[in-house]
Amino acid sequence: MRYMLTYDLMETMRNTNEWLGASARALASYPAFAMVPNPGLQWMEAWGEVTERTFSRMVVKPDWGIHSVTGPDGRDHLVEVETVIERPFGDLIHFRVSGSEPCKRKVLLVAPMSGHYATLLRSTVQSLLGDVELYVTDWHNARDIPVSAGKFDIEDYTLYLVDFMRELGPDTHVIAVCQPAPLTLAATAYLAEQDPEAQPRSLTLIGGPIDPDATPTEVTDFGARVTMGQLESAMIQRVGFKYPGVGRLVYPGLLQLSSFMSMNAERHGKAFTDQIKRVADGQASDHDAHNRFYDEYLAVMDMTAEFYLSTVERIFKNGEIAKNEFVVDGHKVDIGKITKVAVKTVEGANDDISAPGQCVAALKLCTGLPDEMKASHLEPGAGHYGIFAGKSWRNNIRPLVLDFIDANNGTPGSKTAKKPANKNAA
Repeated sequence: MRYMLTYDLMETMRNTNEWLGASARALASYPAFAMVPNPGLQWMEAWGEVTERTFSRMVVKPDWGIHSVTGPDGRDHLVEVETVIERPFGDLIHFRVSGSEPCKRKVLLVAPMSGHYATLLRSTVQSLLGDVELYVTDWHNARDIPVSAGKFDIEDYTLYLVDFMRELGPDTHVIAVCQPAPLTLAATAYLAEQDPEAQPRSLTLIGGPIDPDATPTEVTDFGARVTMGQLESAMIQRVGFKYPGVGRLVYPGLLQLSSFMSMNAERHGKAFTDQIKRVADGQASDHDAHNRFYDEYLAVMDMTAEFYLSTVERIFKNGEIAKNEFVVDGHKVDIGKITKVAVKTVEGANDDISAPGQCVAALKLCTGLPDEMKASHLEPGAGHYGIFAGKSWRNNIRPLVLDFIDANNGTPGSKTAKKPANKNAA
């Protein structure tokens, strides 16, 4: 019960700040004050507007906001999001482009479940639509899932991916971004052993912690410094009475957000100060650069406690994937059993979350895969976000990934399949 009260306290603080912002904005814009112009009121209204928007976004799931895409025929085609598989903890969704022929490239984009919604990959999705038949994992907010739905840890996550791959079939190309990279690798190996006919044709891992110890960062060092008991005591809370998941043990999104913000407190503080000034000067807009970024960045979701704790313990502390000792549903997964799925890794030279060396470690684990089916790319000057959503992704990495997909779009393991198209070959 103590943890439930703590959860509700955080929500109360968020709600109070949203109310203060709304009240300041409404008070400062009171018509009678217009008779006595005062710069202080202008700044008060600007502060209220930015504050209200900031704290209200923290409990809202963003919309994909992708309404149309320009097809190869030069015409705009409407985009519809449809659910292919519906599960308690996450769905498999399909971005159907109406009025266009199905694309020969079928891609499953595995979104991270690390405190943000799958919409964090909105720009990645937009850049791929029109060139691929796109499916995305859409993970649910744990606070909205009743306790009766049961647990959800990294083994359950892996089995979800296995089911999604089976549903899409062996002509699928999988792209995993950040957190799910090690579990997607494990899911592919699981299929290689249990259901070889359902294996995807290629697997692209982008900035994921396959071997966190290969190049330690502040994120991996944190996992090494604290014990699991300390982590559970400090980070895990029970969902309050306001949400359907009341009583569920979670790692709250608001707690995760506070950690993210504190890592770059000075930069975020300046960003909000500058935005208040822009609002006061009439230079801000509803969809300006600040709002586009923070509307997504501030929208956080809770993770189940068992998923968060098992990720820290088994992926980061014990290095089960890195040591090829990962067990799923009582079955020890052997990554060396991957023999027909081409694997490519992508890293950013300036990535301070999954530093260079952590992701490319996947290729060493694929001992059963021929060298000509392995590929790697290190993007100079790119940080973590840039390798899947920034300029580096659009200009350099995306074309390489599509080339890699095309090079492996034949029958897996067949002699007709081309060599992987690489910038840096592993």
